[in-house]
Amino acid sequence: MKYVMILIAVLFSVSINISAQNANSKEVAEAAKTSQRATKALDEIMAISEKSIPADLLKKAKAVAVFPNVIKGAFIVGGQGGKGLIVHKRGNSWGAPALFKLGGGSLGFQIGGSSTDVVMLFMTEDSVKNLMEDKFEIGGEASAAAGPVGRTAKASTDAQLQAEILSYSRSKGLFAGISLSGVVISPDNDANQALYGHNAKDILNGTAINPPLLVPPATMPFQQAVARYSK
Repeated sequence: MKYVMILIAVLFSVSINISAQNANSKEVAEAAKTSQRATKALDEIMAISEKSIPADLLKKAKAVAVFPNVIKGAFIVGGQGGKGLIVHKRGNSWGAPALFKLGGGSLGFQIGGSSTDVVMLFMTEDSVKNLMEDKFEIGGEASAAAGPVGRTAKASTDAQLQAEILSYSRSKGLFAGISLSGVVISPDNDANQALYGHNAKDILNGTAINPPLLVPPATMPFQQAVARYSK
């Protein structure tokens, strides 16, 4: 009887481990899809320089977020709007991208369409610190303004220059700055743990992790795209 109980315990432990591995594999696969979509959205936005995000703003940004295919209905009514990646610049290089969720609030400028790509530039370290909380609401903890488009940021208004976050959206091929109000950003730590073994706060902070994080294949294309466009 004793050996039977030991065998049952071993089989149960193996079953738990297999289930955990399968769950992790699913999270990694979903993260890779999100990264691919975010990278594609950024590539397409930056392909038309006359209507893209000004390169000098990308250079000045402390963090860049891209949420591809945000579902419009869910976004407005406060459900889970979509998932995306945020990468934080430390010194002159970009760290490992972390997975986040976007929901709630409304678009101040609606282009239309069933889904929208949302891009945000976090222009101050204080705005990045908000990302390290369990969740934060744009407009409460940090001010946001519609970002300018074009080759340079010279057309920026005082409101844009003073904003902690500059925001953009693209729907049905149309790209423009938008005003975000009540939008909630929260970490997708199930995905972050599966990819890195760390939560979003530690990934964005970076310096607290030893040895330093290696960017996995799932999110490396996004990091490389942000680095390329912010040179």
